[in-house]
Amino acid sequence: MKKDIDDTEVKRCGKLLIKHQLTIAFAESATAGRISAAFAMVPDAGKFLKGGIVCYDADLKCSLLDVPKQQLKEFTPESETVTRGITIGIQTLIPADIHIGCTGLTAPGGSETPGKPVGTMFLHGLQGQQQVLDERIVFQGAPDEIISQTITFLAKHLHQYLKNLK
Repeated sequence: MKKDIDDTEVKRCGKLLIKHQLTIAFAESATAGRISAAFAMVPDAGKFLKGGIVCYDADLKCSLLDVPKQQLKEFTPESETVTRGITIGIQTLIPADIHIGCTGLTAPGGSETPGKPVGTMFLHGLQGQQQVLDERIVFQGAPDEIISQTITFLAKHLHQYLKNLK
């Protein structure tokens, strides 16, 4: 059974971003722009979506988002540490209220290990210096299914965060 993005959750996030007058930007590796694209499909996305950077290649994580090369070597491009790094890096490139970073393993050939299998995804989010989310999850399925599950997971967690804002 193919698992598609739950666009209801993404739309809920969009409505709350508009309600709270917040903007958002993304730094994406494994999802290759699919998170930004999903949020762009929300009605009135121009009111909250600032943009995104696809940093699929590890060199871009360093050259564009200032992730230290040592972190890539020590922790791998698909890791909690590097995901935090690209989230901080996108803050300097795209002015927004909330910044989300995503890395992970959607297919074999990356830094997978028995402890970090294909399907492992990392999400990190900041509102200024406040952490919005910091998640390591493992999904099952084909690459497109892993990406869809990641976007739905992100939308659910972001929705919960936004719902609790005053």
